[in-house]
Amino acid sequence: MAEPATPTAREERHASWLELFFDLVVVVAVAQLAHLLEGSPGLVDAGLFVVLFYAVWSVWTSFTLYANVAATKTRTRAMLVAMFGIAVMAAAIPEADGDRGRAFAIAYVLCRWLGMLSWRRTGQMLFSWPAAQAGAGFVPWIASIWVPPPARYWLWTAGVVLDVILSAVQGSRGQQMLERMRTSTARRSRAPQILPARLDPAHFGERLGLFVIIVLGEAVAQVVLAASEVDWTRPLFVAALAGFGLLVCLWWLTLEYGALAVPRFGAQRIEAWLALPAHFAMTMAITSVAAGLGMLAEDPAEPLGLAARWVLCGGLALYFLTTTVVGALAGAPRAWLLGRALPATVAASLLGAFGGPLEARWLALILVGVALWQVRYARRHPADAG
Repeated sequence: MAEPATPTAREERHASWLELFFDLVVVVAVAQLAHLLEGSPGLVDAGLFVVLFYAVWSVWTSFTLYANVAATKTRTRAMLVAMFGIAVMAAAIPEADGDRGRAFAIAYVLCRWLGMLSWRRTGQMLFSWPAAQAGAGFVPWIASIWVPPPARYWLWTAGVVLDVILSAVQGSRGQQMLERMRTSTARRSRAPQILPARLDPAHFGERLGLFVIIVLGEAVAQVVLAASEVDWTRPLFVAALAGFGLLVCLWWLTLEYGALAVPRFGAQRIEAWLALPAHFAMTMAITSVAAGLGMLAEDPAEPLGLAARWVLCGGLALYFLTTTVVGALAGAPRAWLLGRALPATVAASLLGAFGGPLEARWLALILVGVALWQVRYARRHPADAG
């Protein structure tokens, strides 16, 4: 299991210029992913969005964790090649359900393979998140290169499920795995010694937060672009103001409590097996909200269609559900769990199910009220933030 370092304030690391440059290609990929949910997406479109989002996120995660552990020894060439690989994946996203699906899979496999080689050079293993190096979920993606649709998409789904579930389960038992490995290595004196990777918690938290800022930035772009293509009316002003207010609320929660928006979580030891699945779900949820806000601004005086309403409300419900689960596991205050996080999850879900008669602008205003219910707690209890 990864053990966080304890740097002094003077030694605290921040994202390097290389890492910030690496993030630029993720901005483009997130924008492409948000476009998949535009219009009237069905369940197949939603499923493809989840799988493709995970692929992009997992490559970013692998190299982010690698740079965290390698620090000044991070190989620039590997980061830049991975950046190009994500760019290829981003370019293939609009037609990933067709001819370019194979190109997407090849780029993903090569990025993961490069990540595996980069990790091997460190001589360390991140027991709290094995998918950073490789994993069982890597195999279905390799097989999918030679398999035509729709079987290809089932292999992708299997890869995502294996990656997340096995890494979370194995990561939670990381200390046991480490002890077994040490015992095995001691019995074989000639076996190469693999050291447990040590995460820098400040750098780790900052990198997760920067990804959240990326997806929030895409949400702002969706509102602005949608507003630039329609007549400027009073309903549009209300919808745009509400959409911006909703994003400010999500940003505020990140500012107060860290990337996972959970009180007191930041004060605890960072455990990748819990933080990373939650981060995946939350950033995916914000991307869904971004797509929903873009559709909302197109015709704010009319009710949203069923699919568009669930893209928006369902994304926000997933965001709050994730914070609720993480908060329960991380020991967040019960008053926040039962009085803020869980009610916000239920409210967003009910709006997705029964908010059909509401005009889009009023739906957005109600969602802002749901988010403000969370922010109100954050303003009253800033000392709980990590």
